[in-house]
Amino acid sequence: MTVWWAVAAVCAGCYALKLAGLSAPQRVLDHPAVRRFAELVPVALLAALIAVQMFSERGALAFDAPRTAGLAAAVVALLLRAPFLAVLASAAVVTALVRVLLG
Repeated sequence: MTVWWAVAAVCAGCYALKLAGLSAPQRVLDHPAVRRFAELVPVALLAALIAVQMFSERGALAFDAPRTAGLAAAVVALLLRAPFLAVLASAAVVTALVRVLLG
């Protein structure tokens, strides 16, 4: 039951944070520091999510060839300025091929 209380508390906190953002005055939202923060936070969160998914397995640090190859393919596609779906597809295909080849 403790887990459900934690889930409920996090849900309430997220709702309160969203409500605070919606009720903030326009002059606060127009401040350059707030704008910069709002632009960079999604990128940082996505990078953290990718790092956790890439380098951890069951709570421990792990490196494996298929995931590394897929990430490398995604990076190359991004450097070539490929569309987002092409980046995802290239990462998935390369990861699948390396898994098939390495067993």
